[in-house]
Amino acid sequence: MGEEEHGEDGQPRPPRKLRGRKLGDRRVRVERPEAEFFRYSSKDTLVARPRAHEEKRALGRGLAVGRRMLFGRPLASDEEADERLPKRKALAIFSSDAISSSAYATEEILRALLLAGATAGVGAAYLGLALPVSIGLAVLLGVVALSYRMIVVAYPTGGGSYSVSKATFGRMPSLVAASALLVGYVLTVAVSVSSAADQVISAIPGLADYHAVIAVSAVVLITLANLRGLREAGNIFAIPTYLFLGMALLMIGLGAYQIVVQGMGTAYPSMQETAVDLGSLALVLLAVRAFSAGAVGLTGTEAIATGVPAFKPPEARNAATTLAVMSVILGTLFVGITFLANGFGIIPADDVTVIAQAAEAVFGAGSLGFFLFLTFTTLILMLAANTSFAAFPVLAAVLAADRFFPRSFSFRGERLAYTLGIVVLGVLASVLIVAFGGDTGALIPLYAVAIFTDFTISQAGMVRHWLRNRSKGWRPRLAVNAVGAVITGVILVSVTVSKAPESLLVLVVLPLQVGVMWFIRREYDTVGVELEVEEGQVFGPPSKRNRVLVPVMNLSRATIQSIQFGRSLSDDIKAVHITSELEAAEALRRRWEKTLPGVPLVIVETPYRSLVVPFLHYLDVMAPAEEGTVTIVVLPEYVPRHFWDRLLYNQTAAKLKSALVGRPDTVVADVPYGSERTHRGMQLHLPLSHHDDDAPPRG
Repeated sequence: MGEEEHGEDGQPRPPRKLRGRKLGDRRVRVERPEAEFFRYSSKDTLVARPRAHEEKRALGRGLAVGRRMLFGRPLASDEEADERLPKRKALAIFSSDAISSSAYATEEILRALLLAGATAGVGAAYLGLALPVSIGLAVLLGVVALSYRMIVVAYPTGGGSYSVSKATFGRMPSLVAASALLVGYVLTVAVSVSSAADQVISAIPGLADYHAVIAVSAVVLITLANLRGLREAGNIFAIPTYLFLGMALLMIGLGAYQIVVQGMGTAYPSMQETAVDLGSLALVLLAVRAFSAGAVGLTGTEAIATGVPAFKPPEARNAATTLAVMSVILGTLFVGITFLANGFGIIPADDVTVIAQAAEAVFGAGSLGFFLFLTFTTLILMLAANTSFAAFPVLAAVLAADRFFPRSFSFRGERLAYTLGIVVLGVLASVLIVAFGGDTGALIPLYAVAIFTDFTISQAGMVRHWLRNRSKGWRPRLAVNAVGAVITGVILVSVTVSKAPESLLVLVVLPLQVGVMWFIRREYDTVGVELEVEEGQVFGPPSKRNRVLVPVMNLSRATIQSIQFGRSLSDDIKAVHITSELEAAEALRRRWEKTLPGVPLVIVETPYRSLVVPFLHYLDVMAPAEEGTVTIVVLPEYVPRHFWDRLLYNQTAAKLKSALVGRPDTVVADVPYGSERTHRGMQLHLPLSHHDDDAPPRG
């Protein structure tokens, strides 16, 4: 007969025995009305089936269909393992930011050197320093990537520099690191899509007036893609990422052949040729400035360390491998594109990007290769924002678990994605793009300050980690992290000073954000202490008694249901009618005494036509609660059938609830009512004792 059936109380439900057609036939019917919605995993433990998650109302069902069409079917929690990312998809999602930064990092170096040359009156004489600077940055990239690889292994739960600094430095430095990461991720989105819009405008100059529109539209599309889940985002973004890599490596290979073998191109004039004689100190300062400008090429390196939990098992090993591959690819692209710029003598321009000029020099202006490369570059820059959409929600969830962010950031949506974090990131990035008009050059200084603040804290945290743990091979690892901390710290100071006052905005935002997170944690801690149940405490029956007050507007079926509900809570019940029309109130009292005998009705006349405040004073002065008594205020509340009903009903009830919230020893109980035709199951069954001619009509 199968497994034993249980009723709502968890007790076995007896099967129904039925007679068959022939004499002696017997059948057993096991009725399971709940089986469509729930199944028992054990006694008193139910598991909700998919049907139990379906909306009951037509509007809710329609919205659910729309969500499925836009985002896909809901995913069960046990499908989370299938949403984890293999290395090839993780490279596309978590490395697109770092890889795409090669599209504008070289340009930032050249602009810094060109500006220095213009200031010194020597024009493009300093541009020849771009290649050695890019090689130095590639070395620094290796140091940073190696450091984050150590972080991935040491802190495989995710969180990146936040987890490192929390374990090594404590709460305040960890919050600074988290704030820098969060700001960096928002700026990553803004910078990436703004740079992508630059590439579009380089190919189609007529779209220059729509720069911000293009960028915000890209943010919206990426947000929607990520709301479908990490695996879906990987499926969408993997192909453009690898197409860009293929075209970029092809361009570098062809360009190097043209420059080295065929002798094409015109290199920058050397400082000797232009009779420029820089002192050693001036040369170092110039190199540091260019180094700091191009350091934006290192951004995105930290994202993999933040999003380790998104990888397939073994998470730490797969993340470390992906990080190593990403750093090699980024270093190759960065040095290779700078080599092309140097070999072809490319000078930054306002209307055409450096990488577009490099593609034009290699493939030819207007050629298929030129447009394909710019198309893939635009796509990778847009998709670079996806790195933040993969890492920002994870970090926000980690902070929410530590009670520094609202708990709602730790909740996964129908597609097992951190929905709120994704939406908030999209909104913040869009606001930033509009505020700065999509100007990539104005956004990059903020970007660099935030990211290098995080780099410096994470490197310093790992230095302390090795000094504490001193595990096997700790000395060379300590040296790597120490060198990285010093270099990234110097770059942080250089970027902050050279890009002031714009860069100072981040230094204002970071402490404000830390203050907000500190406040959230304090609120959670305070409420947690107030609500904590100590281990071993035993609670007996309640020592307080209840009394019920029901504010009423008239005598209706909703009012009667509220009174009957109040009667079920306590025998000490009283109705209060506040009115400015005493004659109508006395008529109500006469009907009241016939319809609800035994329930006193108190009439409060209000000459100033106020309702809420007189009721509150009535509670305080005329009906003060005795010691050990809880006052239950029962409010009839209409359940809206349509959105416009919210404007027509519940205004007084909402005001009363708002005024009563937080009042000592006071509980507010809503008694919903609505149309029986619209709200099935909400029919009023009123146990009236008798009827007479003055009773309210039924129906």
